[in-house]
Amino acid sequence: MNMIGLRSILLASVAGVFLSACAGQDQRPDFDADTVGLEDGSESTGFGSNGGLSEEQLAEQARQQEKDALTAEQDALRDVRVFYFEFDKSLVEPAAQVPLKAHATYLSNNPNTTVVLNGYTDERGTKEYNLALGERRAKAIERFLLVNGASDAQVETVSFGEEFPANYGSSDEAYSKNRRVVLEYR
Repeated sequence: MNMIGLRSILLASVAGVFLSACAGQDQRPDFDADTVGLEDGSESTGFGSNGGLSEEQLAEQARQQEKDALTAEQDALRDVRVFYFEFDKSLVEPAAQVPLKAHATYLSNNPNTTVVLNGYTDERGTKEYNLALGERRAKAIERFLLVNGASDAQVETVSFGEEFPANYGSSDEAYSKNRRVVLEYR
């Protein structure tokens, strides 16, 4: 007999001894699997770690946890209140759409809440042009919020143009921080 054949026989023997030893041990808990009544009249089998909750209660608990997670996610998205624009543009960037939808949903669910959209530009261009560009940016955000559930009475727009820069530098990076709309809840 060759060496591979001997190993196979030895491994099979060890596995057989191990399996027969395990088969003699009962790993189940020591209690009756009959159903037990709960205070609300429903029943539970007592198995698992559900704390004695019925399937309906577990489903409701899962729905509440999902709702709480969604609310927390929406709250986190609403923490984004500054939205940036490209040079000389007033188009809402794709990256801004998810947090803006969260703001629109919040406004839709809270009809007594209002928001002011403050539009800004960098210092390049005339004061008149920058005031108009800041207004176009604020109006673009306003249209997005209205299309996604906010009401017209909840949203106000203001343009500050190049006034009140977020960054006083004269570099591209500084300019990019100044081309923005800031949401201010009231």
